[in-house]
Amino acid sequence: MNMWMIAFLLLPIAAMSYIGWHLWCLLPLGGIWKTIVIALMVISFLLLFAGIRRTTDQLSMPWATAVYEIGTSSIFILLYLFMLFLLLDLGRLVHLIPRTLLYQNWWTTGGIALFMTALFVYGHLHYRHKVREELALHTEKPLERPIRLVMMSDLHLGYHNQREELRRWVDMINREHPDLILIAGDIIDGSMRPLLEQQMSQEFHRFTAPVYACVGNHEYYSGEPDAVRFYHDAGIHLLQDSVAVVGDLCIVGRDDRSNVHRKSLGKIMAESREATKHFTILLDHQPYHLEQAERQGIDFQFSGHTHHGQVWPISWITESIYECAFGAHQRGNTRYYISSGIGIWGGKFRIGTQSEYVVATISR
Repeated sequence: MNMWMIAFLLLPIAAMSYIGWHLWCLLPLGGIWKTIVIALMVISFLLLFAGIRRTTDQLSMPWATAVYEIGTSSIFILLYLFMLFLLLDLGRLVHLIPRTLLYQNWWTTGGIALFMTALFVYGHLHYRHKVREELALHTEKPLERPIRLVMMSDLHLGYHNQREELRRWVDMINREHPDLILIAGDIIDGSMRPLLEQQMSQEFHRFTAPVYACVGNHEYYSGEPDAVRFYHDAGIHLLQDSVAVVGDLCIVGRDDRSNVHRKSLGKIMAESREATKHFTILLDHQPYHLEQAERQGIDFQFSGHTHHGQVWPISWITESIYECAFGAHQRGNTRYYISSGIGIWGGKFRIGTQSEYVVATISR
């Protein structure tokens, strides 16, 4: 076990110990009730690993959904509890907050409970609201007429984003009357079971425009052959290190970097004689090495994966990792858009970030 793995395991344990100690000091309850509260916190966190290890597939759908939602939501709730207690401790150290507020205090307990409830209700409602981002793309390459695209990424269909939610998204996209729909990977969250049991592939056939997509890292988590089969059943044109010419557009789809043997972008472009003649769009799930698209003369790259961190301050971390973690970007003559995703992994909360889809018009 390397040092990074040890740190990954020790950090949550240290954080929960810190939160647990504060709860023990703060709650004006008897020892048995404090123990129950802290035990529920630990169990909620451990349920996260049930989803990761796919033991949820052995449960009924309602129970599997509940286990997934509780486990993945717990890490965001614990993150904000940790930050809140840290802020209170700093306030106590500089004598802005009296010590009595953090020990056996109903007022502080109620205030924290109210704040956390309001924050995560807001976060869930904000997630439910899908932001419509509009983008204008111009080219000197041949176009018979302006082309309207709807682009999205990171649907994460599974135990938390189920068929009813997908149906709502399909209706929303169809109202845009697109000529083409592009998806930059992570259509699947992890387990294939919810998608197959609820026959979610049928919803994709309701789209009023052709759908082209690349795969993401979560398609590899779910089992890449099963994911590819689902794409086929859904009528999605999968571009996996391949190129499709659609009217006046050339769509290039890269395999995800989870596949260490994927082709280089240079090789993909060299194999396609059509690429340089048309307005070229690259779908690449993870927005690493943006300079590659610029070097190959790509007109526009669309990516996802980052979720913009999902919640603040994780967005600060993604912004430090990627050249562009969210939004529009440009290098030379190549334009980019890194989407925070229409769906989400884990708990359905957006705090300081947004769930979105992009409506782009390409014109001369």
